[in-house]
Amino acid sequence: MKISMFIAYAVVGVLLALTLAASATFTLQRNDQIVANMQKVRVPDSWLPRLATLKAAGAIGLVAGLWVTPLGVAAAVGVTLYFIGAVIAHLRAKDYELAPAAVLTLVAAAALALRILA
Repeated sequence: MKISMFIAYAVVGVLLALTLAASATFTLQRNDQIVANMQKVRVPDSWLPRLATLKAAGAIGLVAGLWVTPLGVAAAVGVTLYFIGAVIAHLRAKDYELAPAAVLTLVAAAALALRILA
């Protein structure tokens, strides 16, 4: 049972890490779509490098969590909280196009549960 949970975490964690790494890269490059979405939810432009750094750190932590369980758990908690914050930001701005943030919240929570159970 534990090995299947670990494999599930590895798959979910690595795919989430790849998504976070891509998002961090696009954020740092100030991709037009990313910037437009951030402006829509009233995120100050000055926050973009910090948010990109958080995503990159989450990606690194999820992958490192394959070898260091507490790091994987901490990264999954952080990523889950990050995307809960994103959902809240969308709701506060009355922007109901929040499916990507909501899905990533659920995927991060799944990674957390799988890492704890592995």
